[in-house]
Amino acid sequence: IANVNTTAFKGNRSHFANILSSSLGGQSATAGVGRGVEFWGVNAQWTQGSLENSSSATDLAINGKGFFMVQDSGGSNFYTRAGSFTFDKNGYLVNPDGNRLQGYQIDSDGNIGSISSIYIPGERISPPAATSEFNFDLNLSSGAETGDTFTTAQTFYASLGNAIPVTFTFTRAAAVQTWTVTGAIPADAGTGVTFGGNASLNLVFDENGNMTSPAANVTTALTLTNGADSPLSINWAFEDANGNSYGDVTGYSSESGVTFQYQDGYPAGMLRGIAVDDDGVVTASYSNGEMTPMYQVALADFPSYDGLTKMGNNLYAESLDSGQALIGVAGTGRLGSVAPSSLEMSNVDLAEEFVKMITTQRAFQANSRVITSSDEILQELINIKR
Repeated sequence: IANVNTTAFKGNRSHFANILSSSLGGQSATAGVGRGVEFWGVNAQWTQGSLENSSSATDLAINGKGFFMVQDSGGSNFYTRAGSFTFDKNGYLVNPDGNRLQGYQIDSDGNIGSISSIYIPGERISPPAATSEFNFDLNLSSGAETGDTFTTAQTFYASLGNAIPVTFTFTRAAAVQTWTVTGAIPADAGTGVTFGGNASLNLVFDENGNMTSPAANVTTALTLTNGADSPLSINWAFEDANGNSYGDVTGYSSESGVTFQYQDGYPAGMLRGIAVDDDGVVTASYSNGEMTPMYQVALADFPSYDGLTKMGNNLYAESLDSGQALIGVAGTGRLGSVAPSSLEMSNVDLAEEFVKMITTQRAFQANSRVITSSDEILQELINIKR
């Protein structure tokens, strides 16, 4: 009962056995002596505890089989169901005793690496990425007059992460259903924008408002003077890798306008938060919007949970009786899933414990009545003699 609110505590069940069972002179067992009992041992009850929601993203629970693997300062591994973790001053994910949670490293390509302590320093910076592709969901009105213009802008990023605002001006040409687009960047950023090596690009539409030219993607180059890669080569994507048109630039009679724009570059970013999913993948989120998977929490299973050595502080150690730890990730083999922002509560059933306590109390009362009755009988015998 004292551990009914202890995180991930597992209740125990006591076992009793007879001390001796023998008979005198070959008599039947009913004449046996030494028929008392002794304490035989204790087994932990490995049933699942209920999950309680937590406001901390680094509080974790296991829904199913398995243990979190933590490592102490000496490099020894221990196992626990208690998933109350926080980041220490060095950037390691630790439990209240400072033991470091173990996980598989994830590289930039998403490949799983070796097991190590989960380490995400707060000063970690997400590197910038230069814009390599962009496009618009754009309509250029078929009812526009020759010389009419439409202007829109989009921000691109150079290799150093500096933002470059690019202004696109679409001008209705004299030719039927043709618009000419030009680009410009601020003078302190560079000297100009070209499309396939030309200062302008013609967009031509058919009678149904579908763009017929250009029929393929166009390389847009920004000539920069700010120390970044120059020229910055960016692909204006009109079609996918299979040559199928996106159909996102149209020449319908409705008003000219942009409904969506996309570019794949971003600036450098600072760490803003950590998230963990059901597979135990620890993802770092940055101020530039990037979400980078860093680790996948390692879980351990054992042939025999009862053989684990209790180390205190909700920790267990591998032993000969438990068998060797079987390390994996959530959802593989017999391992359960990881419940983020949750803690597993004790599996002690308060009502059941109260019933046991009442039963024990009544048994004690009944035994005490036997002693009282025996005392009264003896007292009556003494009175009769008198």
